[in-house]
Amino acid sequence: MKTILRSVAAAVAVAVFAGPAYVSAAGRSAPDSFADLAARLSPAVVNISTSTNVQRPRAEGDIPWDQFFPDQENRRGGGGGGGAEEGAPGAPGERPSQRTPRRQTSLGSGFIIDKAGYVVTNNHVIEDADQISVILEDDTVLEAKLIGRDDKTDVALLKVEAKKDLPALGWGNSNASRVGDWVMAIGNPFGLSGTVTAGIISARSRDIRAGQYDDFIQTDASINRGNSGGPLFNMDGQVIGINTAIYSPSGGSVGIGFAASANLVRPVLDDLRKYGRTRRGYIGVQIQSVTEEIAQSLGLDKARGALVSRVTEKGPAILSGIESSDVILTFDGKAIDKMNELPRVVAETQIDKTVNVVLWRKGTQKTVKLTVTELRDENPTRTASLTPPPATKELVRRTALADLGVTVVEISDAVRERYTIPESVRGLVVVEVDSSSDAALKGLKPGDVIDEIQQMYTATVTEADAAIKKAKETSKNVVLVRITSNGNIRLVPVKLVG
Repeated sequence: MKTILRSVAAAVAVAVFAGPAYVSAAGRSAPDSFADLAARLSPAVVNISTSTNVQRPRAEGDIPWDQFFPDQENRRGGGGGGGAEEGAPGAPGERPSQRTPRRQTSLGSGFIIDKAGYVVTNNHVIEDADQISVILEDDTVLEAKLIGRDDKTDVALLKVEAKKDLPALGWGNSNASRVGDWVMAIGNPFGLSGTVTAGIISARSRDIRAGQYDDFIQTDASINRGNSGGPLFNMDGQVIGINTAIYSPSGGSVGIGFAASANLVRPVLDDLRKYGRTRRGYIGVQIQSVTEEIAQSLGLDKARGALVSRVTEKGPAILSGIESSDVILTFDGKAIDKMNELPRVVAETQIDKTVNVVLWRKGTQKTVKLTVTELRDENPTRTASLTPPPATKELVRRTALADLGVTVVEISDAVRERYTIPESVRGLVVVEVDSSSDAALKGLKPGDVIDEIQQMYTATVTEADAAIKKAKETSKNVVLVRITSNGNIRLVPVKLVG
């Protein structure tokens, strides 16, 4: 069982990673007591118990900690936080290969979303488990079947069979929640079932670098080991998030907890229930953030949108006419202010839906129509083919692009061999970088291939000079350079020298 805490920085950890139609809830003052709310909601919050066979041979010199805790087989740890191991220690002189597997148990939290027995928790709570049990408020233990799980949002859907209808929770609209609203959490911290904590929403739409679909509600309601998978409620008693993460130097609560937003995970859970897997929208682009320098180089009013660094062969984007260096400003009527908003918007878009995409290209807005397809692991990730003239087979001379602070050569067979450049790549190969230039500061290095400057294709030095000249004529002192390096493509804003 994985630990509930996952590193995000030195000495800091993150515990990573949610029915009925939701109803918008307006903000309100704190109740005189949370008791009525807790009494009504607690029966639908459950403990998730998992067990796993683990083979952990003791290396020579290891301290036999299990000998210090002879009752280890009767102990349980917090959900996702390590749990307990069952089994006697190896006998003196026993070889590691002779040691029997141990049974590791762990506890987490979950909640019922359908009276028929559907239960939500975190994927990391049940990951690698051989057996999953759901423990109700009255201590009834029910064996759970895994319906489906999604590691990208860290959610899992379980199903239990009960002799009667189970109490179920309803969803709230997490987008209607505001910073400062009161919230309440119920869960199983450190194995202490039915623990209720309360606080406020500290921030919304947090990106904690857990994955490309991050959309977390930050709260100061106490969340600890074992709370993973439990619900975060608004004051109407609706679930607006799944408690999934803490930011802590010690592993305990310091008032910074994170819940995956209900609006993010609801469609995922609906897919898991219907298909047993997640169906996400796919458009076939690689993107990066638009910085102030990039916005300046493209003539964009401010840093916004998602910059397309490459498009995938035969993907929806290239078929719709989207090109590298385009900036996606809106998608299906939704404004894209930050790059990380686009993956979530695309993922939530209905498969086979045709949408309008507003782009920024060469100083003007352009709208294209795009049909969203389903994301599949087998989708190709190669860059779309370029259509410039083929590279010369002769070794060409070095040419200084003084305004960029680099020296380049046009591609030849000898250059390809020296820098291991695939046949599909065209452009100018950097052979020297002025150490005092902005290009050096931005990480350009020998072997990088420049195939585009300021959204103009550059297969030759003449084309590169023309692109730089045009930028200078429009009083630009920063140009956007597309770089291919070791199979990766990125767009780099480079200040012109002088």
